[in-house]
Amino acid sequence: MPFIEIDAVHKSYGTTPVLRGIDLDVEQHQVVTLIGASGSGKSTLLRCVNGLEDISAGEIRVGGETASGRGTDVNRLRRDVGMVFQHFNLFPHMNVVRNVALAPMRVAGVPRAEAEERARTLLARVGLADKAERMPDQLSGGQQQRVAIVRALATQPRALLLDEITSALDPELVAEVLDIVRELADSGMTMLLATHEMGFAREVSHKVCFLHQGVLLEEGPPEQIFGDPQEERTRAFLRRIVEAGRL
Repeated sequence: MPFIEIDAVHKSYGTTPVLRGIDLDVEQHQVVTLIGASGSGKSTLLRCVNGLEDISAGEIRVGGETASGRGTDVNRLRRDVGMVFQHFNLFPHMNVVRNVALAPMRVAGVPRAEAEERARTLLARVGLADKAERMPDQLSGGQQQRVAIVRALATQPRALLLDEITSALDPELVAEVLDIVRELADSGMTMLLATHEMGFAREVSHKVCFLHQGVLLEEGPPEQIFGDPQEERTRAFLRRIVEAGRL
């Protein structure tokens, strides 16, 4: 059984459709990447999976249990499925270790001492042990995004959603963040991510999905999507990427 099941999902804002009948499965330990132009629905889909947006029709299931619609236990969902955003969204008035420890304390009821010990262990894993007492504004963008990834891992989720996590970074900081995601992929973390980093998507993904105007137009292994796309709109999108020197 897939860990994340997205079944005929529609999402509209008023009369404007954003997602139009999305069907997608993410197996355990699989990395699935969403690609497509800005406005194609990638971020909205991730937000729906995490319960940040209500869907208009269809169903989302996580771990075999319904994760959309009335009655969804959002706190339980977010313990199982962590999310990392484009912008780091760290609390500016808390130091790094408190930023990371807060979610396990609030969402899972972990005692503060245990949560902070877990936070320090995770920070060491991403090379930030010496930054634990720093405030967010004392870190580089790449360091802040690594803290955001650690914060998402602090609740010990079974899957991660990553929404364009390098798009707000200076180019020289992108590699340090992608290295962390690569390590997570190698460790077997289940991930659904949206990215414009096409070389990275080709390297780490088990499956790549091309979204166009809210429709999942094409999906397949990276060698097929990047090497022999079947849909003309996929080919046109990738031509633009190649011309821009991003693949």
